[in-house]
Formats: sequence, C-alpha cells, structure tokens
Amino acid sequence: MHTTVRQNGSWALPEGLGQAIRDTAEEIAALVRSASDTALAVPGSEWTVGEAAAHLAMANELMADLAAGRERPYGDGTPQSLAVANAESLAVFRERRADPLATMIVDQAEAFLDAVSHLAADGPAPASPLGPMNRSALASYLLTHMLGHGYDLARALKRPHMIDRARVALCMPFMLSVMPHVADPEATAGLTARYRIRLRGGETFGVSLADGTVQVTPGAPAQRADCTIMLDPVAFLLIALGRLNPWRAIAQGQVLAWGPRPWLAARFPALFTAP
Repeated sequence: MHTTVRQNGSWALPEGLGQAIRDTAEEIAALVRSASDTALAVPGSEWTVGEAAAHLAMANELMADLAAGRERPYGDGTPQSLAVANAESLAVFRERRADPLATMIVDQAEAFLDAVSHLAADGPAPASPLGPMNRSALASYLLTHMLGHGYDLARALKRPHMIDRARVALCMPFMLSVMPHVADPEATAGLTARYRIRLRGGETFGVSLADGTVQVTPGAPAQRADCTIMLDPVAFLLIALGRLNPWRAIAQGQVLAWGPRPWLAARFPALFTAP
C-alpha cells in the first residue's frame, strides 16, 4: 500500500482508504439511525448504543482536528489513559439521539478526509492519542476505530457488521505502527521470541520480542520464526481489538500455528492491550 504526493505538494491517502472511511461512516450512521432505542446495551461493553455512537462522533471530530493540525490532548498514550479520557468526554458530551449522532459521525469523517487532502507532503506527523503517526497510519487509525465500534453497534442491533478482508488490509498501517506502543510490559517481560504473522490471503509481518522491547517488521521477517501464526484477516482484527476470544477463533479453524515453538501462539494475544 503506497502513498502518493500530488503535483501541488499535498499528500494523498493510500488507494481505497478514503472511500473505506467514507463508506464505514455511512454504514455506521445507518446502523445508529435504525436503533429504536439508543439506551440499548452494547454486548460486552458498559456502553449503550447512544454512548457508543456519541463516542464515535467525538472521536471522528478529534481525528479531523488532528488532521487539520489542531492540538487535542487525549490521554497520555496508554490504553488505560484512553479509557479514562473516553469516560470523561462522554460525561461532558450528553447527546444520545440517533439522528444528530449519525450526522456528526459522517460529517466529521468527511472533515477528516478534507483536512488530509490539504496536508503538505513534508509536514510534521500529526500527534494522535497513541503518539505521532504518519498520515497513512492516522487515516488507518480512524478506519480501525470506526470498524471496532461499528462491530459493537452491529452486534447490539443484531445487524451484519462491516468488517471484511479489504478493510482489514487498510487497517494494517495503523495496526503495525501501534503494536509496540500497546505491548503489555508484564506480559512481554523476559520473553524472547520471533513471530511470523500471516493473514490468510493478505499481509505477512514479523514481531520480535527481546529484553521487554517489541519490534514489528512489515513483510516476511529475515530470520526464521519461532512461531508462525496464520489467521483469517477478520478474526485477526477482532482479536486485536478485543472483540473475539482467541480460543473461539482457534476452535472455529480461523487460527493455525506451527514452527519450532508453536506453543508461543497461545501467548501472543495477551502480549498486547487492545487500543
């Protein structure tokens, strides 16, 4: 997946990413508008449909501001601090009606795309809630975030979710950039291992752990892996976002592992905290 620079020096999104952001926002908005009661609980979450939609509306606005170069502090870069920031923002932003929230989700996704289209190719990397990110990763972050909560809303409303192989591929710039930042220090302490992660029909990348540090390498790693894990792409994203139990995915044949130390596969999901 490659970025391009326009003749006027501005920066362009990787192919398909902008349309995926636009389509996902529209599909989530349709879900929200279909809710007869936004007080309905979201399975596996403390939030209601209205709270999840409000969070998405505010998050899309935050990302649009970041893409436009505005400073918007939001936590300290750790997943735990993001949870606190989410709760604080929901306590202040009280809108829970379906139509206004659906409109805001779409409008702020468009605002993000507009801001990105005017970014200078040589400008500084925007500072996201999970640290500075290049523009591909920031746009991929927005898509990934919407897909995670869109999945939650679809489950709550008993509708089909919008995650598919093509959208997972567009999430990968964010996923690869963020993994070292969301590694669990206690889980990775003392572990030395080389993983090769293969998404069925998609991307391959390496994850190396040593001395408490995590290094992610796009493409096939040069060194032989201790453990190779092959996953269905949708299962990979749902596991990474904390939406799917890894053991359930294994039981359904969505995860396979092999190599000199295949037992390391069972440890891999617990090495990271879902962003």
